[in-house]
Amino acid sequence: MTFSELELDDLLLDAITQQGFNRPTPIQQAAIPALMAGKDILAGAATGTGKTAAFVLPALQHLIDNPSYTRLPRILMLAPTRELALQIRQVVRDLSQNIALRSVVITGGLAQDKQIEHLTHPFQILIATPGRLLNLLEQDRVQLDHLEMVIIDEADRMLDMGQGPDVHALLDAIPGDFQAGLFSATLAGTGIHNFAEKTLDNPTVIQVDAANMQSAQVQQMIYFADDRAHKEQLLLTLLQDSSCKSALVFCNKKERAISLTQWLQAQEISAQVLHGDFIQAKRLEKIGKFKEGKIQTLVATDVASRGLDLLNITHVINYDLPLRGDTYIHRIGRTGRAQNVGLAISLVEGHELRTLERIHYHLQAKIPVSKIKGLEARLKPNKLNDKKKPHKKKAAKKAAKKKT
Repeated sequence: MTFSELELDDLLLDAITQQGFNRPTPIQQAAIPALMAGKDILAGAATGTGKTAAFVLPALQHLIDNPSYTRLPRILMLAPTRELALQIRQVVRDLSQNIALRSVVITGGLAQDKQIEHLTHPFQILIATPGRLLNLLEQDRVQLDHLEMVIIDEADRMLDMGQGPDVHALLDAIPGDFQAGLFSATLAGTGIHNFAEKTLDNPTVIQVDAANMQSAQVQQMIYFADDRAHKEQLLLTLLQDSSCKSALVFCNKKERAISLTQWLQAQEISAQVLHGDFIQAKRLEKIGKFKEGKIQTLVATDVASRGLDLLNITHVINYDLPLRGDTYIHRIGRTGRAQNVGLAISLVEGHELRTLERIHYHLQAKIPVSKIKGLEARLKPNKLNDKKKPHKKKAAKKAAKKKT
């Protein structure tokens, strides 16, 4: 299938060509026609599958097909984080470059006064995080009276962050009928279905990739490490390889990310750290330099595992294994985007083997193990797995027998 077969306007097709998109991804093939037909949809797709364009394109087509001269927003796109909201804004700008259209972003972490000023001018698309938008709605700074379409992106993440009540409060404030699309990395669990039941009207359900699926464009591998120093040397060797043009390195804690960045800088690696304590302007500055190639390595906590739309990342490296399988999927989804290929590497110490087992269970597959000559680990995972700690009750029985 081609984009022209989706009956998109020539202005959009020209913008798609300029972005270098060749063929619609599976989620785009399924979601675009359903949204263009005016249906509510509940869509599940793994990260990195092109789902942002899957709702931005039909939204833009709706505005082209139904011109209106209202000064108020006609389309609302909700995102759980400011990073994702800004990513959506960029996709809107890229795909609407041939259209006279204005979009506004409303998120926490940015100056509220400037955002309020943006709302005083006519615009068609409002992109927002639920908390900040609800706050401005309560101040009567924004009106949702003319909304015709609402898109809720990464609904599973919203539920994890406790944003469900804010979303429902916003939807209750919309006086008229509206079309809705709810996108989620996973459709599993009662939470997302209850959320959808309150939000959508007889939706078309689209499940492109199951929650445990990862992009086929990402090659995954594991390197075992004996200790922290060994892990550092493995990381350094990987970053110094000529194939590593741009690397995103994940740590589980802010302190670890900071200390690792300092160590890499001491090894003359171009590295910067990204974590949740930075103000938005500083985050955008670091991400911008990374995107432009001025920084080779970005060491990040999971604040960067969602909402970063960077097409040039060649390597994602888990310096620390994530504790959950779905977090692993989101992390490695930062590479292999937009028809590019990528490499996802996990550095695993002995104490992380149980975590690795959980990730394998989530994937329903084992990640291949690789080695670097001269840096092979003494660690033997199979033997360690055999030496499991005895159950407490069994240990107590053994101790009782010894006493007798």
